[in-house]
Amino acid sequence: MNAQVNRTPLAWLHLQRAREAVNMAAAELRRTRLGPRQRYALESVRTLMGEAAPGAPTSPILPPAGGFMFHDRAKFHHSFGADLPAADAAFMAESQVPWGVDAFTGQVTEPAWRSKPSWYLVATEDHMISPSSQRAMAQRAGAKMVVEVAASLAVYWSHPGAVAALIRRARV
Repeated sequence: MNAQVNRTPLAWLHLQRAREAVNMAAAELRRTRLGPRQRYALESVRTLMGEAAPGAPTSPILPPAGGFMFHDRAKFHHSFGADLPAADAAFMAESQVPWGVDAFTGQVTEPAWRSKPSWYLVATEDHMISPSSQRAMAQRAGAKMVVEVAASLAVYWSHPGAVAALIRRARV
């Protein structure tokens, strides 16, 4: 299935803004010089994903088209928001904004969690990022609090109360 770019004026504006953001991020990466703390330098979404173990959840991302990627609309409900009503998942699949290949491969030189406090919500029914990977990321970031919710990656939509509760607890 080939990704089709929605050419409505609003979608086209989002696409243009996404391209500008990717270009700015790429320029910033080129300007960035690595400091002495390089232990976590040069990580990207791609390097963090590594090789998926057999049976591990994987993202149904379509091959890049024009430098941008989309989630496969046919697989979106199951992979991204299995706990959402079908109509909500269909809306999200149709209104998704493409993300640039550079967002997947762009390398972070200084992760924010090294200098800022973190809190983490593990979505235990996530079909894209395994709960064990989420727990490892929370531990690595030194999360002050880890909350687990039986939800998909779209936890902010399916369980907004749990997300809001964590945010309220984090601000105290």
